Amino acid sequence: MNRKVRTIALAAASAVVVVGGIVFAQGALAASGADGFASLNGGTTGGSGGSTVTVTSLSALTKQAKSSTKLIVKVRGSFTCSSDVVVASNKTIVGVGSGSGLTGCGLSLKKGTKNVIIQNMKIAKVKSGNGNGDAVHIDGATNVWVDHNDLSSDKNSGKDYYDGLCDITHAADYITVSWNKFHDHYKGTLVGHSDSNTSEDTGHLRVTYHHNYFYNINSRTPSLRFGKGHVYNNYFVNGSTGVHSRMGAQMLVQNNVFVNVSTPVQTNVDSDQDGYVNLSGNDFGSGTNKISKTGSFTSPGYSYSLTAISSVKSTVTAGAGTGKI
Repeated sequence: MNRKVRTIALAAASAVVVVGGIVFAQGALAASGADGFASLNGGTTGGSGGSTVTVTSLSALTKQAKSSTKLIVKVRGSFTCSSDVVVASNKTIVGVGSGSGLTGCGLSLKKGTKNVIIQNMKIAKVKSGNGNGDAVHIDGATNVWVDHNDLSSDKNSGKDYYDGLCDITHAADYITVSWNKFHDHYKGTLVGHSDSNTSEDTGHLRVTYHHNYFYNINSRTPSLRFGKGHVYNNYFVNGSTGVHSRMGAQMLVQNNVFVNVSTPVQTNVDSDQDGYVNLSGNDFGSGTNKISKTGSFTSPGYSYSLTAISSVKSTVTAGAGTGKI
C-alpha cells in the first residue's frame, strides 16, 4: 500500500479516573508503532499500554509530559508559552483535532529520553531565545517518532529570529519524522549541530524523513552531519536548499518531488568536509543539484514502500499535517 498514513486506534477504556480536572482512562488510546529508523532498536510505541490523560492547560501538559509514568497525553487546546515543555521517556504527546498545540515554545527531549511519539501537534513561532528555540528539540534521545504535526513560524523576522522546526542533536538516534507539514520558516530541520562533534555523533543520528510537506522552507530539509538519513517520498515547494548531506553524513534520497527549490540536493558548502548521497527516482523540477560525493548507504535496514513519484504530491498534500489521524 503506497499511502501509509498512521492512525491512532481508539479502544474501550477499562477504567476512568478524574483527578484535579484531568481525565485518566486506562488503555483508552493506543498509538500504532513507528516505521523507519524509529522501528529499530526495539521499536517506538510511546505511551501505548499506559494510562491516557487529557490536558487542557499548559501547566497540566508540563506536569504530565515530564512525569516518570508511561502515558498517552492528549492535548486539547492551544497554549502560549515561552519555555520548553520537557517530554520524558515512554510518552505519546498527541493533539486533539487540528489546532491543538503550542505557540512560542516547543517540546524538548533531553539526553537519555527514550520511546516518545509526538503526533498531531500544531507548534508555531518559537523564538530563538525561548528554551532551545525549536518547535521540536531532540537532544540525545533515542527512538522518537515525530508524525503528523504542523510546525511553522514566519519569514518576516530574519533567519535567526527563530531557530529550527525539528532539530536532532548530540547522538540522538533511531528517529522517524513522517507526514508533517513544515512551512514558512528559514532553517527547517538540522541533524547534527556541529562539525566538531565527531566523537559523540559518529555511529548515531540515524533518521528517516518520509511523506513530509516542506512548504516555503529556505533550507535544511534536512541538513545532516555524521549520521545516516533516509529521505523518501517528501514534497518540497519553494526553497533555496533542500536535502543537504554534510560532514560525515551518508544519505539515501528516493522518490521525492521538488518544486521551485534552487538546489534540491547538495553535498558541499558549510562543512569542513563534504557529505555523501545516493539518489533514485526523484523529480528535481527546475533545480540544480550540487553533488560532489556518491555514498555507500543504499539500504536502511528496515522494510518500506515507495509511493510512485506521480502520486507524491497528491498523497503528501492530502495526508501530511494535523487533523489527518
